[in-house]
Amino acid sequence: MLVKQSKIWTPDNSFLLEYRGRIETGEIVAGRELWDELDNLKEDFQNDRYFYNTDDAMIRMDFMENCVKLTKSPYYGKPMILMLWQKAFVETIYSFKMSETGFDRFKKILLLIARKNTKSETCSALGLSELIVGNDGSDIVCSSNDDNQASIVYDAIDTMRLLIDPDDLDTKRNQRFIKNKVNGSKIFKLSDRTRNKEGRNIDFAIVDETHEMIDNVIAKSIEQSQSLKDSPKFINITTEGFITDGYLDDELKKARRIISGEDDGIAAERTLPWLYTQDSEQEVWMGNRQNRLWMKSNPTLGIVKKWDYLEEQVDVARSSKADRIFVLSKDFNFKQNGSQAWLNLEEYDYEAVYELEDFRGAIALGAVDLSQTTDLCCAKVLMMKPDDHKKYIYTMYFIPESKLEDSDDRNAGAKYAEWAKENLITITEGNDIDLSKVAEWFYLLYKDYNIRLWKCGYDQRFSKEWITAMENYGWMKTSNEDDSDIILILQNAQTLSNAMKLLEQDLRKQLVNYNRNKVDMWCFGNASIKIDQYGNCLCVRTEAAKKIDGAVTTIILYEMYRRYRTTFKTMIGGNKENGLVG
Repeated sequence: MLVKQSKIWTPDNSFLLEYRGRIETGEIVAGRELWDELDNLKEDFQNDRYFYNTDDAMIRMDFMENCVKLTKSPYYGKPMILMLWQKAFVETIYSFKMSETGFDRFKKILLLIARKNTKSETCSALGLSELIVGNDGSDIVCSSNDDNQASIVYDAIDTMRLLIDPDDLDTKRNQRFIKNKVNGSKIFKLSDRTRNKEGRNIDFAIVDETHEMIDNVIAKSIEQSQSLKDSPKFINITTEGFITDGYLDDELKKARRIISGEDDGIAAERTLPWLYTQDSEQEVWMGNRQNRLWMKSNPTLGIVKKWDYLEEQVDVARSSKADRIFVLSKDFNFKQNGSQAWLNLEEYDYEAVYELEDFRGAIALGAVDLSQTTDLCCAKVLMMKPDDHKKYIYTMYFIPESKLEDSDDRNAGAKYAEWAKENLITITEGNDIDLSKVAEWFYLLYKDYNIRLWKCGYDQRFSKEWITAMENYGWMKTSNEDDSDIILILQNAQTLSNAMKLLEQDLRKQLVNYNRNKVDMWCFGNASIKIDQYGNCLCVRTEAAKKIDGAVTTIILYEMYRRYRTTFKTMIGGNKENGLVG
C-alpha cells in the first residue's frame, strides 16, 4: 500500500466539499440523486481504500482557466471561468486515488445534464487539457452515435487549440487527428460509422449524447481499448432522450444502483455517476426564479443558460404535447418513452357539427392517406368561411369488404359495418381498395355540392393509381408545385411536425369542426406522438389494429393549409384588414 501524508480536507481546500457544503446550506439547489452521490463521496474521504490528491485536477483546471478560450457566442474568445460545479466535477474525477496503486479511482464517468449547460464546452476544454498537459503519447477520442455529433466536441477542441496556437507551432490538425507535436498525444473521432473500432489504445474518451445509442458497441469497443491503461477515463456526457431500452437506459440503471448503495462491486467502485435531475415532474411546472427548482437539472441557470429561455420553453410545453415531451427530456432530464398518447379525450371530444350544404360552392384543400390498399384509407377536405377562424373538415373512409369483420380491428374498437351504415365509410368489393373510388369521392363533392378541390396533398406510398384517377378527373400533377393540383407530402417528422403541433393547438381551442366523425374520434384516440432528437414530432400507432389513418390525414391536410393558407384565404374572401388568422 502506498503511504501518503495525511491531509485534512475541508470546503476551504476542496471544491468538491465546498460544492456539497453550499448545497447543504441551500445556497445552491440540487436534486436528490446528485446530493446522495456527493454524500457518498464525502464518506469516501474516510475510506482507507482511497486517498485524495488534487494535483492532477489542479493542473488541468489551471490550464482550462488560464489558457482555454471559449468558442461560442456571446463568449467567443473570452477566458474560461469555471463554475463551482465544474471545479467539483473535474476535481472528483482526478483526485480520488486507489491506495494500493496510486492510480486514479474513477475510470468511468457519467454526466447527465440538461441541454445548454456547457457540457460539450466543459468536456472539450478538459479534452484539450489532456492533449496539452496530460500523459505523453495519449490517445484521446471524441465519440458519439454519428460523425456529426462526434464532431461537436472535436471541432470545439480544435477551435480552442487554434485560439492558443494559431500558427500550429506546437499542435496541428490533419484529416485524421489533432496532434501535440511536443508530447505525441493526439485526438481523433470515433462514431458508429467508423470502421475498425478495435485495435486502439485509448487513454481518454468523451462520448457525447449517448441517449441516441441503441446498443453499447461504441462504448464497449472504447472500454476494451483502455484495458492496458493505468488511469483511463471514459466520460459519458448526455441529456435524456427517447430511445427505449437503449445504452443510456442501462447505464443509468447501473448509476442509480451505485448511488443507492445497491451495487458496490469492483466496476461500481470505479464509476462516478454525476446526475443533474429533478426530484419530480411537479417541480417543472411549479418552478420559478424564486424557488430555483429548475437548477436541479440546470446548474448553469442564470449564468449561462438564460432564465427567460427556460421560462419560455416551459410555457410552450404547457400547451403542446410535442413540446412538453421534448422539454421534459432535454431541459429537465425526464426519460420519455419512444411514443406516447397524443391527444387527451377532452381535446377532441367536443360538440361541433355543421351541414355540408352550408358549404355549397366552397373552395377546399384536400388530403389523402392511402396507406395500404388492403386496409383502411382516408380522404378529407378542409373548408373555411370568410372571417371565421374555424376549419371545417369533411371526411370519407374507404375499406375493402374483406376487412369489414377483421377481429383484431374489432377488438381495437373498430365498428366498420356500423360506420358504413352512417355513411362514414365506403366499402369496396374484394380484398383491396379501388383507388379510383377515392378520386371519385372528390369529384362527387364537386358534382353534388359544387365544392371545388383546389389542391390535394398525398403521401407517395401506393399513390400511382390514385394520381392517374385524379388526372382523369382533371386534377393534374406537375413538376412545379405552384401549378400542380396534387402535392406530395412526405410522411416524416421534419415535414409534418409543425402541422401536427398546429392541429393540436386548434383542437384544444375547438377551432376544428370535423362533424364529430366517429371514425376520426377513434383514430384520434389511437394516435401516439413520437419525438426525434431535434424536437420534431410524428403521429405513429402503437398497435397495427389501432388505426390512425384519420389523424394522419388531418395532419397532412393541415400541412397543406400551412403551405397555402395565404392564397387559400384570399380565394375564400373575408375581411382583409382583420385577416383570417387560423
